[in-house]
Amino acid sequence: MSGSGGAWAEAFLEMMSVERAAAKNTLTAYTRDLTDASGFLAGRGRDLSDASAEDVEAYFAALGARGLSPATASRRRAAVRQFYRFVLGEGWRPDDPSRRVEAPRKGRSLPRVLSRAEVDALIAAAGAKDGAQGLRLACMVELAYASGLRISELTGLTLAALARDPAYLIVRGKGGKERLAPLNDAARTAIKAYLEVRPGFLPKGDKANPWLFASRGKEGRLTPRRFAQLLDEAAADAGIDPARVSPHVLRHAFATHLLEGGADLRVVQTLLGHADIGTTQIYTHVAGDRLAEVVASKHPLSRKR
Repeated sequence: MSGSGGAWAEAFLEMMSVERAAAKNTLTAYTRDLTDASGFLAGRGRDLSDASAEDVEAYFAALGARGLSPATASRRRAAVRQFYRFVLGEGWRPDDPSRRVEAPRKGRSLPRVLSRAEVDALIAAAGAKDGAQGLRLACMVELAYASGLRISELTGLTLAALARDPAYLIVRGKGGKERLAPLNDAARTAIKAYLEVRPGFLPKGDKANPWLFASRGKEGRLTPRRFAQLLDEAAADAGIDPARVSPHVLRHAFATHLLEGGADLRVVQTLLGHADIGTTQIYTHVAGDRLAEVVASKHPLSRKR
């Protein structure tokens, strides 16, 4: 990105970082999205600063024709819209060229989720790995499933957060908002077992490493990518298709299984740290479908049985 548009984009990203406490991954995605839009506009002899409504409309239409996933295309449209709302608010342009372009209606896909038996098998497979590696992976899976943590929240836990064997964690989620995340007995037992072998993961000479899941890598802690890789291996060992398993699927399982057990939707919303209950309601569809399947397959009068 260059010219006035590039300078405006930098100011927008700085605002997202400072005022809205956007996560690093979000800022990286927005940078990529605005660079993509800028490249398209350059092909039309335009810049983000002087693009017309027709230019933005053409870009949005091109996203759908390029074979991008619906989620990626939707995020890029959202990034451009937010950028121009910011520009309009700053008074750098008298208009918002993205305003007249309607966003396509997109049905929300249901989250993938594992059954309780599959989660148990996954935890068992993780713990079956040799020595310290198995204890660490089992601890991470137990924590993610017991507390509904996002992967960034899980890998960002500090050793101090687990001091004195707490019954819950204080987690800093999206936008810097804090929430309580419960720890069940199984998770606390897994944490105690892992803490005994944690020193073996510390970088050489780094006894003051603050991260719970320390690593000898340059970041000093296990990365989300590495955890996802280890989770894939555990899934394969458990006889579960790795394509169905990811760190976020454990969060889905946490929410779905709570609702299946009769938990209040508002409580689940709080535990997940969702600002909008509409985001949480998606799990009611998953839980409902699974409960209907149980009735269809287990009820004595069911034709399916």
